[in-house]
Amino acid sequence: MSNQTERVLDALGDASRRRILELLSTGARPVGAMADELPIGRPAVSKHLRVLEDVGLVRHESRGTRNVYALAPEGPQVARRWIEQTWGDVLGAFAAYVDEQRTDPARRGGGRTEEER
Repeated sequence: MSNQTERVLDALGDASRRRILELLSTGARPVGAMADELPIGRPAVSKHLRVLEDVGLVRHESRGTRNVYALAPEGPQVARRWIEQTWGDVLGAFAAYVDEQRTDPARRGGGRTEEER
């Protein structure tokens, strides 16, 4: 797993950050508007947004004295690639196991033959 993948997954591991991403899924918002909808204060929201921006999940622009944040369209690519690869590996291993069970009668019964059961 790459360092960037670990950073993205670590960022997504925090419930407040996931909630921020959910809020941003409906459109760009200023920090204060997000803080009004979360059980944490504006300084904490800003810290979480910095983490999300550092890993590329959100972006911001300054509009006067306000910072407005939005989801970064390319943001989830790192996590998506990791999930697809990992899930593909898991499904491949499961398919190999099923094929092995079908072709080896001794394995179907937990390693025992019919006579042993």
